[in-house]
Amino acid sequence: MASLGPEQRPEKDIMEGFDNIPLFMRSLPDGAADNVAIDALQSLVHEGTPDEVAENFKESGNEYFKGKRWSEARGFYTQGIDAEPTNPRLMEALLCNRAACNLELQNYGSVLRDCSKAITLNPRSSKAYYRSALALRSLRRFQECIDCCTRCLAFDPDNAILKTVLEHAVTAKITKEKEEKEHQERLKKEIALQREIQKAYWARNIIIVDNENVGSSPYSPNFLEGNSSIMVFTVFFLYPQYATSDVISQYDETVPFTSHLKEMFSSGDERPTWDQQGQYVFQNLVVYAITHQRRILKVGKKMNLSDVFKASGGKDGERDGLELKNGCLSFIVLPKGDVEQNWIQDFKDNRDKTYA
Repeated sequence: MASLGPEQRPEKDIMEGFDNIPLFMRSLPDGAADNVAIDALQSLVHEGTPDEVAENFKESGNEYFKGKRWSEARGFYTQGIDAEPTNPRLMEALLCNRAACNLELQNYGSVLRDCSKAITLNPRSSKAYYRSALALRSLRRFQECIDCCTRCLAFDPDNAILKTVLEHAVTAKITKEKEEKEHQERLKKEIALQREIQKAYWARNIIIVDNENVGSSPYSPNFLEGNSSIMVFTVFFLYPQYATSDVISQYDETVPFTSHLKEMFSSGDERPTWDQQGQYVFQNLVVYAITHQRRILKVGKKMNLSDVFKASGGKDGERDGLELKNGCLSFIVLPKGDVEQNWIQDFKDNRDKTYA
């Protein structure tokens, strides 16, 4: 049995229906430029006093606002404002309503501008203060939000929703200030740490290249945990004979090279897959460092990084030392004999060129 009474239609369909009514069309359909009827009906919207025209646009905007069509509603409120109504209450309502649309559209600067104009018209406009407070809260301008709520509550003390906004703003302000304080403390510690690291570099004759990458690199040196007098580095062992390398990510500067080389190249069946001739065993290896001034330093196996840092310093006041590239130190590891001698000669022949 068919139900009696008017048919219930979805709100979306109702709002879309407005777009087909000439009086409420937001744009003319194709081929309607010469349609006298449509032109005449749409012109009715602009007939009457400025207040009547503005009121018509406000009502149209309200219908679209109910349908959550914020952009369209804003357009109608804007046309109402442009009609320049003489009734300050009507202009205040249009400004507040447009601010409500812009709140939904997250155009917070526009919200604040419209609400400021509304408050100029009516210093006791609770809606304008409320929407200003919401915009300021969204912009994380919590102190201004608090001030806005406080001013409104001074003449509207029973405004419960504004009290809620005020409570949230106070809590958010405390949290923000705590976060900012913690951030500043972390930043201050980081700056102090970087200054200490720079002093440590100078004391160790370390010369930084590719400076923009140091600090941001995951390989950047740091102090040993619990001991600010000892540094740890990322160290590459380069094997130019086979154009390959190994990396040690936490190289304590007080640990001798022997400790790492013995572990990596102990004699036995296990050897690097790239060591085709079986030359890379601990007893048969030599280590070299190249300074910033392109000097070759032979590194004794019992030496540690601290010893090499001292040996790398310049002569007669000349600044020299090991290069820190992208936060890393590099050393050449070679088997004794012809491979070693050939590398040394090749390096000397090409001393002015960048190696590796």
